[in-house]
Amino acid sequence: MASIVGRQLRLTPNLIKSCSRLVTVGQRSYADMAFTFASPYDVYYKDAKVRQIDVPTFSGNFGILPNHVPTLAVLKPGVVNVFEEDGSTKKYFVSSGSVTINDDSSVQILAEEAHPLDRIDASAVREGLTKAQQEVASASSESAKAQAQIAVECYEALQKAVEH
Repeated sequence: MASIVGRQLRLTPNLIKSCSRLVTVGQRSYADMAFTFASPYDVYYKDAKVRQIDVPTFSGNFGILPNHVPTLAVLKPGVVNVFEEDGSTKKYFVSSGSVTINDDSSVQILAEEAHPLDRIDASAVREGLTKAQQEVASASSESAKAQAQIAVECYEALQKAVEH
């Protein structure tokens, strides 16, 4: 009996901490979602306040709002939509990477490559896709074929993004 009471007393601080976190989280507004978005070459957002972020992942596309359930996901080639506080939307093409959603409503996207969608040349994308498809057809090893296929998938996602 004493061991049960002792164990429950040790758990009490964790329970109090969890409950106080829930009370604090319940008082947040959209302006409290801190967003960081970076690639090896650029930092697009650093602890910026945004309304919503839509991300393409291998488990499906989904939107992120404040108080989203903590999540870790792998990005697939596609468009990240960032809905800013002022109502504007910015679009970025990402090749791959990760998205982390924390229980404090902060979100981090670390992309292998990311580029503003309005800076992507549609004709260059078409040329790149054609070249990548030729590389798949002429690949001499399974490794070369797999690398070329990854390029094809990325260019197809790029083409879809710039045409819509």
